[in-house]
Amino acid sequence: MSPERRRVGYLPQDYGLFPHLTVAGNVRFAARRGRPDLLERLHISHLSRVRPAQLSGGERQRAALARALAREPQVLLLDEPFGALDTVTRQHVRAELADLLAGLRLPALLVTHAFEDAAALGDRVGVLDDGRLVQLAGADELQRNPVSALVAALTGANVLRGTATPSATGSTIRLDGGGELRSDAPASGAVSLSVQPWALELTDPRAGSVTDRVISVRQDRGTLVVRLTRLTVHVPAGSNGQPRPVQDELVGLTALPAQVRVLARG
Repeated sequence: MSPERRRVGYLPQDYGLFPHLTVAGNVRFAARRGRPDLLERLHISHLSRVRPAQLSGGERQRAALARALAREPQVLLLDEPFGALDTVTRQHVRAELADLLAGLRLPALLVTHAFEDAAALGDRVGVLDDGRLVQLAGADELQRNPVSALVAALTGANVLRGTATPSATGSTIRLDGGGELRSDAPASGAVSLSVQPWALELTDPRAGSVTDRVISVRQDRGTLVVRLTRLTVHVPAGSNGQPRPVQDELVGLTALPAQVRVLARG
């Protein structure tokens, strides 16, 4: 079918609004008629006579979404819809779009490089590697059971390499670079493993199964993000009255075996 006959709504990364048309004009271009109902639904009816240059990033996105929906599509395609937004606006608009999509009950396909966006908006997340679909699952499942180092890294997990030795309760992995972690998964030989930053616990270097040196510490929405030489750790701010780690400090790390995922080498 020719493009104009396809029942597809499309929201491009840069929104693609016509600069010489008002918000209402952009929507009318797609629908061939006025759609004040869409402007009201997306809370931009008061901007109907405003041109894109006078809109904020979030307002532009809502205008572009109204134009996409004006085609009365059977499927909605979203191409990096937050790529042009700053961090603060991105979080706000992402939450707003999630609510809108839930209300629309319209099949939508989102393309993004950011796992946070996919997790917030997608019922299912498909991970592509060199054009091949390597895993398709809910965001929680991708975090719990990644099938590859690529999937684990995409979800924000630490990915390490080592040599596994089977044990009665799973395996012990001697890490490249020193230290060891235990896993409930049986494994033998050269492996990769993943562990989420929130699953690691900082401890005294003499008590940890892994030692590493602090590179930086920053606070992010109630969590201390501790970046180490080999790993990143998320610690709830002020948890257990422990002192805040400082730059260049040597720290120990432990993790529950159930939180250490063994992956195929790669």
